[in-house]
Amino acid sequence: MTSSPARATTPPHLRRARLGVSVIFFTNGIVLGGFAPRVPEMRDQLGVSYGTLGAAMAMWSVGALLLGLLAAPLIRRFRSSRVATLSMVASATALLAAGLSQNVWLFGAALFVVGATDAFVDVAQNAHGLRVQRLYKRSIFNAFHALWSAGAVSGGLIGGLSAGLGVSVGWQFALLLAVVAVANAAVYPMLLPGPEPQHAGEEGADEAAIPHAQHLPLRHVPVRTWALLGALTVIAIAGGWAEDAASTWSASYMRDELLAGATLASLAFVAMQGCQFVGRLLGDGMVDRWGQRTVARWGGALVAVGMGLALAFPSPWGTIAGFGAAGFGVATLIPGAMHAADELPGLRTGTGLTILSWLLRLAFLLSPPVVGWIADATSLRVGLTLVPVFGLLVVLLAGAMATRKAPAAHQDA
Repeated sequence: MTSSPARATTPPHLRRARLGVSVIFFTNGIVLGGFAPRVPEMRDQLGVSYGTLGAAMAMWSVGALLLGLLAAPLIRRFRSSRVATLSMVASATALLAAGLSQNVWLFGAALFVVGATDAFVDVAQNAHGLRVQRLYKRSIFNAFHALWSAGAVSGGLIGGLSAGLGVSVGWQFALLLAVVAVANAAVYPMLLPGPEPQHAGEEGADEAAIPHAQHLPLRHVPVRTWALLGALTVIAIAGGWAEDAASTWSASYMRDELLAGATLASLAFVAMQGCQFVGRLLGDGMVDRWGQRTVARWGGALVAVGMGLALAFPSPWGTIAGFGAAGFGVATLIPGAMHAADELPGLRTGTGLTILSWLLRLAFLLSPPVVGWIADATSLRVGLTLVPVFGLLVVLLAGAMATRKAPAAHQDA
């Protein structure tokens, strides 16, 4: 009952900022979504094995790892709004170059640039979204990630239909670049003005009501804080590993091992992102009601059971259902872990978020080649069993997440 007045009195500039951040998340998702269904076709075009493809795909994460830590100083220097929108256009441009590549070296080089610019977008859009959420003084962060999932679903459908209709990768990626450029130019004026806050308290109370001390030199940050950041990172990696399994390998698994056609093969990724979208739409309400810890623990169990059964009893539609269950299960893991990392006491705003994002990129670096090498040695089905294993890790580590918020936290909303 307390939410209605808060919504009614939300200033127009905050509503515009929320819409602007939502569009950036959507365009970020549509680029990856459009890429995933075309991976089997690009592998055929390059004439490489699963292992070689996985190594080339890992260049996405290499770029993010080598340059991703520049995101925080870039944001402090140029503002999260500028970094997010300009990097989004640069990322889509580099992805077009990857789609047009005729050899694996150019393909990997283009993905290196995609990874670096996508890392800038990732940190900047989340940092700006957290700014908006603090001013809203209620949970809206999962909704931003829901828009990412909606973009990924839209991109996946576009990619699957384009593949089925014989539209070239180059033409599809050029269309996506045009959409991204126009959309980001349009929403930039809607975003919050001014420099980034030095700590969360400068722009309203923290949603989780975690007290912020003065930020400390990294060598003086308590061991417990680093341990919590480590657990949060593993939880985020579990969500990311499932997402990468869907975006990198689901279409190949469906086509090569389950003998599905191109359009049907794309539906595993679409199911993953579609159910993740639903989970993120419901996520803020679920977290407010039960707490991030409970939601994460049940989500990890759903990943473990859903993907475990799909891989134990393989079929095209069972696999689609399994990826859908995983998508719903991981829906709140990455946004929840990012939120908690950004609020860890003793760390400067953006530091915990940047470290977690960087380590998440390290997992994305390892995921494609590890699964690819396992697939070359055995099968993709075996390689994908790591997804339910990570689901079990979430169940074990969910204690690092926040419990249900105290009622007093709602009085300011």
